[in-house]
Amino acid sequence: MSYPYDGVDLREHPEAYRIGRGEEGVFHAQPYKGELLPLWSFKTVEAARESADAIHEKFRGYAAEGDFVGMDVARKYLQMGYTRSRRYAMHKGGNKSKPLDEPDPEKSRAAEIFYEKWRAAAEDDEYLRLKGEFQRRRR
Repeated sequence: MSYPYDGVDLREHPEAYRIGRGEEGVFHAQPYKGELLPLWSFKTVEAARESADAIHEKFRGYAAEGDFVGMDVARKYLQMGYTRSRRYAMHKGGNKSKPLDEPDPEKSRAAEIFYEKWRAAAEDDEYLRLKGEFQRRRR
């Protein structure tokens, strides 16, 4: 799938960004992908905690700069940490056609960690304010 902002530096051209649904476009949003993807991990509970904390810290940094696009992409990485952790908790090797009899407790805890940070980001007052401004400018 092609994105209208493939190859575009979204920090320089935030107007090219499309919010999309869920995690949509997260691997196409540069330079944020390059800043956030190396931080993203859910292999263990400790890795998930460090990852979610680091990504949420980047979210706060983007907020301090008034950078809605950065905040939204960071939110998407937190959401993706949750959804991928849940998939691996419920399916052997993350393969949807191989459900587990019992959820993997470590991956379930990793999902909870990401969920808490994702919801905190999605409900953040500054995020919601900047999102509203961004959407009004897009009209």
